[in-house]
Amino acid sequence: MADNQDPIFQIQRVYLKEASLEQPNSPAILLEQEQPTVDIQLGVNASPVADGVYEVTVTATVQTKIKDKTVFLVEASQAGIFELRNLPQEQMGPIMGIACPQIVYPYLRGNVADLIQRAGFPPVHLSEINFQAMYESQQQQQAAQPEPTLPQ
Repeated sequence: MADNQDPIFQIQRVYLKEASLEQPNSPAILLEQEQPTVDIQLGVNASPVADGVYEVTVTATVQTKIKDKTVFLVEASQAGIFELRNLPQEQMGPIMGIACPQIVYPYLRGNVADLIQRAGFPPVHLSEINFQAMYESQQQQQAAQPEPTLPQ
C-alpha cells in the first residue's frame, strides 16, 4: 500500500467555544435615550491539537457605551477543528490565518447577533472581514518588530 501524500484540508467541527454577555449598568442604562457607541475587536488564534489537526479560533469583543458607561459587553469565541496534512510549510500560516477564519467567522457573526438580540437589544451585525488583509498586516507588524537580544 503506497503512502498517500495528497494534500488534506478538512473541517472536523465548527463550534461555539465561549460566549458571555454582561449588562453591568442595567436597568438604569436601558432608560437612556442617547445612541450608544459600539466598539468591536476581533482576533484570530491557531494552535495544534494533535498531529495534523489544528484548532483555529476567531474571537469577537463587542462593547457598547453611553458616555463612559457600558450598555453591554459581549465576548464570543467561535472555533473550528481542521485537519491539515501534506501541505507545504509556507502554506500553513496563510491557511490557518486566512482560509480557516473565513470558514469559522460566519458562525461567530450569527452567534454574536443572536446573543445580543436575545438580551433585548437590536442585533449588532459584525461586518465582513478581509482575513487576507488582516493576516498580511499581522505579518508586517511581526517582521517590523526587532529581534530580542540576549543578555551578554
